[in-house]
Amino acid sequence: MSAKKILVVDDEKLIVKGIRFSLEQDGMEVDCAYDGEEALSLARKREYDLVILDVMLPKLDGFEVCQQLREFSDMPVVMLTAKSEDMDKILGLEYGADDYITKPFNILEVKARIKAIMRRTARKEEAPQSTILVKGNMKIDCESRRVFIGEREINLTAKEFDALELLATNPNKVYSRENLLNIVWGADYPGGARTVDVHIRRLREKIEINPSEPQYVHTKWGVGYYFKG
Repeated sequence: MSAKKILVVDDEKLIVKGIRFSLEQDGMEVDCAYDGEEALSLARKREYDLVILDVMLPKLDGFEVCQQLREFSDMPVVMLTAKSEDMDKILGLEYGADDYITKPFNILEVKARIKAIMRRTARKEEAPQSTILVKGNMKIDCESRRVFIGEREINLTAKEFDALELLATNPNKVYSRENLLNIVWGADYPGGARTVDVHIRRLREKIEINPSEPQYVHTKWGVGYYFKG
């Protein structure tokens, strides 16, 4: 598997150096830019898996960079802002950013956000055609993140949906609790495997006619869970 390519854009060289070092330790390729024009120039030459973009930049600010970036690329963008003001976050998301992190930040949080976005984009690339999954009486709309049993809509939490989507898009593949925890909650999540059991139990209560004799999400005793395809 080829190394993930990240572009880090910030005019504070120490921050860039710290992020670069940490990401390279995780086996990622990192390019750096220190102003908005340099960032756009690099992004036009190379397709990155993700861009970490500071709001306050010389020449072009982060909002302008993000806006121009969206004219030629859909590469994911995480914005860094020194302000905790909601307006900065809202503006960033409106200009096409995928996520934002407020400075000062913990590098573990940055890495967790990056991994979460990578997982989402990887899953989209694996199954670009199938945004609607139909399994028996169940319909899963991956685009709008809605689930229906017959005509009835099932109200799932974000993590319940993520777990169901992962299992349903990989029918009959058994996932251990640890595997599910890493994929759905992220490797840096402090909770244990019991978190998975609780969410699967709640999920079954919502989607199964008889949760103790499931039709969709099954237990492989001593191993984990799978979706019966």
